Amino acid sequence: MCFHYSLTIERTEIEIQLGVHFDDEWQPVHHANGFTFLQMPVITQTNPGAVQLFNWGLIPHWVKTKADADKLRAQTLNARSETVFEKPSFRSSITNQRCLVIADGFFEWMDFQKKKYPHYIYLKNERLFCFAGIFSSWTDKETGEHINTFSILTTKANPTMARIHNSKERMPVIIPASLYKKWLSAKLSKEEISSFLNPYPDAEIAAHTISNLVTSRNLNSNVEEVKMPFHYPELALLK
Repeated sequence: MCFHYSLTIERTEIEIQLGVHFDDEWQPVHHANGFTFLQMPVITQTNPGAVQLFNWGLIPHWVKTKADADKLRAQTLNARSETVFEKPSFRSSITNQRCLVIADGFFEWMDFQKKKYPHYIYLKNERLFCFAGIFSSWTDKETGEHINTFSILTTKANPTMARIHNSKERMPVIIPASLYKKWLSAKLSKEEISSFLNPYPDAEIAAHTISNLVTSRNLNSNVEEVKMPFHYPELALLK
């Protein structure tokens, strides 16, 4: 799955690399924890020339109350690509409300001898990349507040991610840069959309172990050190 990722690239560089403009202010994030439902940059089908800040944790348009929305969004940080066309929370978004979720890395945990070891994963040759995402717009009928939200699509793991995320063997769907525009294009068939939902090529993925700062309850994990390599001698047994 993908509940933690980073985007540490400055606003101007993102605009240059993706050929878009930011609608909002932006401060780089070293550790985005999905369960804080923070706002993160996305590029949507409906406004492909702009980067907008949407809340992570998709709220479908049909949700009735804020209490229901708050309960559901913890379950919609990710959308499984195998069932995205059938699940009520996602099926209306996958057809016409797709987005690119901008990132430069993500975090996942390896299970080994009843302990969990955090890893930071990124692309070898690309500093910036985009997850496949879907989005929704929801209005709180009591307050009139309009909330834009998104979910990250996941798929089966490639070999590197299967070794790291060895409990579930999942990974986020990463869209190749050459296909960004096509992912956001209108009127794609179910088959065309499904063709994107594959593991990213293993040879293009890199990863290293990091410290447990990423899960600290007492220290701020949104710092550069959270991504720094950290050695666990016991993992040498896996080689």
